[in-house]
Amino acid sequence: MAYRRGAPPIPVRLRRLLRSPISRCACLIVALTALLAVLSLRQIARVDLPRPDPPHQDQVSNEQLWGSNGYGYHACVTPTHRYIAPIESDRYMTVRSNGGVNQMRTGICDMIAVARLVNATLVIPQLDKRSFWQDTSTFKDIFNEPSFIKALEGDVHIVSDLPETLQSAVRARKHFTSWSGASYYEGAKELWKDHKVVHIPKSDSRLANNGLPIDIQRLRCRCLYQALRFSDQIEDLGKKLVERLKSRGRFIALHLRYEKDMLAFTGCTYGLSESEADELRILREKTSHWKLKDINSTEQRTGGNCPLTPLEVGMFLRAMGYTESTWIYLAAGEIYGGDKYISKLRSYFPNLVSKEVLATKEELQKFKNHASQVAALDYIISVESDVFVPSHSGNMARAVEGHRRFLGHRKTLSPDRRELVELFGLIEKGELMEGPKLSSLIMRMHKYRQGAPRKRYASLPGSKGRERLRTEESFYENPFPECICLTGKH
Repeated sequence: MAYRRGAPPIPVRLRRLLRSPISRCACLIVALTALLAVLSLRQIARVDLPRPDPPHQDQVSNEQLWGSNGYGYHACVTPTHRYIAPIESDRYMTVRSNGGVNQMRTGICDMIAVARLVNATLVIPQLDKRSFWQDTSTFKDIFNEPSFIKALEGDVHIVSDLPETLQSAVRARKHFTSWSGASYYEGAKELWKDHKVVHIPKSDSRLANNGLPIDIQRLRCRCLYQALRFSDQIEDLGKKLVERLKSRGRFIALHLRYEKDMLAFTGCTYGLSESEADELRILREKTSHWKLKDINSTEQRTGGNCPLTPLEVGMFLRAMGYTESTWIYLAAGEIYGGDKYISKLRSYFPNLVSKEVLATKEELQKFKNHASQVAALDYIISVESDVFVPSHSGNMARAVEGHRRFLGHRKTLSPDRRELVELFGLIEKGELMEGPKLSSLIMRMHKYRQGAPRKRYASLPGSKGRERLRTEESFYENPFPECICLTGKH
């Protein structure tokens, strides 16, 4: 019998076996079984299964997920030997603090430092009641006023109100220039030559981030981290909510900046419907103090200027190694689109809770219609969390990160939004999938973005003039090196 060249001859006994009807039937059954198995596997591949934890997560230790290391650095705010008690003065300074609660907090501490520089008595600031939140809270409603005055008595004279003799006095009005240094305020003393009282209508970013005397920088830290405490009712509930969270285990505080005002202000509409995008555009156009009106949403997103969406936050945290059992506290106002968008984050992390879940209705009732007081609760919980994650670098994110650095460099994960958007774009195109490869890329990308000690960033290369000051890292975001020292060094 002839056979193909290069192929070995089939043994005689095997040829006889293949001719058997029973053997042929058995071979056919085996072939059909194999075909069904292949088809079944292909069908299983089409089924949408629950999102599995990336395989690499077993290799991510608890220390990597939750640990932090201050490398021996600690807070140092003791004045130098050259620092003296405030000198008696007949100059008074009244202030209107603008913005949300964290913008007001840093602004108030800037004004404490300015009062020290110009040797003026500071009248307890009036708080912003005209911002987006329309909060009518007074200083006493949000802060512990007696404690504030007492804590800073060795630094600045502070009074609750102007003396009776000056209540009707003509006041000079002065908008201090943003990011000004000590020499600017030395010249500003001239304002009090003709007036006993000078009114400052805006308090935010009035002091330089760098180049100030170390005692002034440390005064800013003593003010923000020690003297300017929240009112008793805010601190008491904040502590209770932290305890309730910690009773469930370690937790992440997520500052999810996906509120209506943030999306409208930044012009970020990725993933929103056309009607939602129009609603945000109209809000931006109607808000007179928002200068930018015509914003390219795509450019904002690719430039890393948009807050991460709830879905993107879920993808990011899962890639960083946090499992679906992780507890996450949502430090945020009302999320735009409600459950339509927040459910996408919850699909990754079902243990997602907010203050409305942790607190009783009775406990929250006293804070109703007081957005700044509610934001203060979020601040307390964020500072005390095991890990803090901001989805956008706003005033609260910067203030919380700086406070956590001051308290020993507690872990803060700062998403690299520009780089993440590129990766998420590849996923959207089908060129990358969630899993070990994405996790490896994201973990490598954020190795040095977890709140470890480092000096404050200077201005961006190429920036000039006052724009250079605008691009510096905020003093309150990272008070290193003035207020953070190595053990044994002051």
